[in-house]
Amino acid sequence: MAPGLDFSDWWGKDRKKGSPVVVKMENPNYSVVEINGPDSAFRPVEKSRGKNAKQVTWVLLLKAHRAIGCVAWLATVFWALLGTIKKRLIFRQGVAVATEKLGKGKLVLKIIRVFLVISLAILAFEVLAYLKGWRYFESANLHIPSTLNLQGLLHMVYVAWLTFRADYIAPVIQVLSQFCVVLFLIQSVDRLVLCLGCFWIKYKKIKPRIDGDPFRSDDVEAPGYEYPMVLVQIPMCNEREVYEQSISAVCQMDWPKDRILIQVLDDSNDESIQWLIKAEVTKWNQKGVNIIYRHRLIRTGYKAGNLKSAMSCDYVKDYEFVAIFDADFQPNPDFLKLTVPHFKNNPELGLVQARWAFVNKDENLLTRLQNINLCFHFEVEQQVNGAFLNFFGFNGTAGVWRIKALEESGGWLERTTVEDMDIAVRAHLNGWKFIFLNDVKVLCEVPESYEAYRKQQHRWHSGPMQLFRLCLPAIITSKIALWKKANLIFLFFLLRKLILPFYSFTLFCIILPLTMFVPEAELPMWVICYVPVLMSFLNILPAPKSFPFIVPYLLFENTMSVTKFNAMVSGLFQLGSSYEWVVTKKAGRSSESDLLAAAERDSKTMNQPQICRGASETKLELLNQLKEQKETAPKPIKKVNKIYRKELALAFLLLTASVRSLLSAQGVHFYFLLFQGVTFLVVGLDLIGEQIS
Repeated sequence: MAPGLDFSDWWGKDRKKGSPVVVKMENPNYSVVEINGPDSAFRPVEKSRGKNAKQVTWVLLLKAHRAIGCVAWLATVFWALLGTIKKRLIFRQGVAVATEKLGKGKLVLKIIRVFLVISLAILAFEVLAYLKGWRYFESANLHIPSTLNLQGLLHMVYVAWLTFRADYIAPVIQVLSQFCVVLFLIQSVDRLVLCLGCFWIKYKKIKPRIDGDPFRSDDVEAPGYEYPMVLVQIPMCNEREVYEQSISAVCQMDWPKDRILIQVLDDSNDESIQWLIKAEVTKWNQKGVNIIYRHRLIRTGYKAGNLKSAMSCDYVKDYEFVAIFDADFQPNPDFLKLTVPHFKNNPELGLVQARWAFVNKDENLLTRLQNINLCFHFEVEQQVNGAFLNFFGFNGTAGVWRIKALEESGGWLERTTVEDMDIAVRAHLNGWKFIFLNDVKVLCEVPESYEAYRKQQHRWHSGPMQLFRLCLPAIITSKIALWKKANLIFLFFLLRKLILPFYSFTLFCIILPLTMFVPEAELPMWVICYVPVLMSFLNILPAPKSFPFIVPYLLFENTMSVTKFNAMVSGLFQLGSSYEWVVTKKAGRSSESDLLAAAERDSKTMNQPQICRGASETKLELLNQLKEQKETAPKPIKKVNKIYRKELALAFLLLTASVRSLLSAQGVHFYFLLFQGVTFLVVGLDLIGEQIS
């Protein structure tokens, strides 16, 4: 045999220089490295060789500590939730049951209870079947055993239920679910188109602009500045917490005093609040502000009746524009100078709407979730409709109207609780155009308690349906373009006011739990998970700081669909609750800049005492009496938290459906139903908003 020639060994023997060196460190924190040559130290070392046993132990201990901390946190939250359930639901400590006066609330509650009882019975029956080994429901392809395979009366009943379910119940649920899915996709496309329009506005920097100096006089012989006559209205009703700061903010607006008149339209039925508001008006009147106080003896028509009464004054004919602010709104001093100039050389413009900004958006979880919705409403819906259609719904406040547009559109009407949307639709039918200013913001509040937010949302969703019934004939017979009629009917009213609460409640609160008991009609994964998450992502884009709340936002919106659906039905069929107007409770919070400005004004007042000229002794005595009454006025008593039975019934229905989904091994369905059920439970126990001790 020929000898083998291994040149690699020969080359290695000849080329190897130096002797092997072994470096050993006594410190256990360092590893041992063997160097066999000059380039050995620069070769890549495996990661596993750089860790010793002590390091691995510390890493494992750290991961175990984090896992234990997470489990302990979940256990603490779960235990606290159980404690709250025991305290509020069983012992009724510090809570009261909310009365179901909103539309057919009692009927909806009875229907939900019937569904809950039936689902519990079916769940118990199928758990028993599961324990006996009759697992015919583990897949959507149902297998019905033959008559020869029946194992007694109970088995026969169970097989009969499976046959009835597959032949009669599943087809109905499938048709209804497919209809809701189609509505869901249409609404999602509308939401996507609005977001694309908003991106286009940002990209092209489209926004209303003011050319030149709008207040400079065009008269060559008498150069100077001309300011139009502006009427400012502040409607309020029992607004003890916010009347002072709103009147103060409006009285400090930068506008010639002889060209502005402020009307404080007080509809309060509490005499102590009336005296307080009168005192505030008197204080600013003595400072030279042109402000008057109006109080109606016959308080009909709510806010619309209040505004209608104020516009009937004889001196209103001397004014060209009217700015409206609700009692909790605090406009900046330059508000009129940023809004009124848009009317110049634009005779078709009837409304200039400003954006809302919220002083208490970070107060609790409820206010954060409201901020997401309202940011999308103003940043996307109002801005896109204003830029491309010159039409949107008036928000009822923080806007300036041309008085001629109000008069030609019929003025304020008392037929609905959404007088702002009513006048906007009628003005649009008369050919007036609207402008939305996203850069002009007015501070205000969002409700901090779930009770106040629930009542507000009921009014906001029942009124549009009531208005739709009243305005539909006028829209059809109007002289506006056909595409504008289609936009009003199908997009403005039907899609965004009717379809949205309908499919949201029906699909995620009724059909989805039912499909857990009828697996033949199971909803696809993209309907439950992918599309809702994408829509929630688009909604949060205008408020990027709220991205950590995307999951709570999605779950809470589904929870609110119960109230919105109930309100939509009551407004559409003109039930009694559609005419109810409940003033949204305010907290009277101010921003940090407002507090600093108030402190600065107070310090100036103390250092420079002012003399009120023309004030008689009778007026001074009246002011002293009002001051004493303000100091001795009793503080309003806080109400207790409420228990909402519809939300609790739906919570138990969804939790029952989540348990049923475990039998079919439906993972995503289980987690969605579980978290949605817990969300309904939290809302039903009034744990999401302001907590009152």
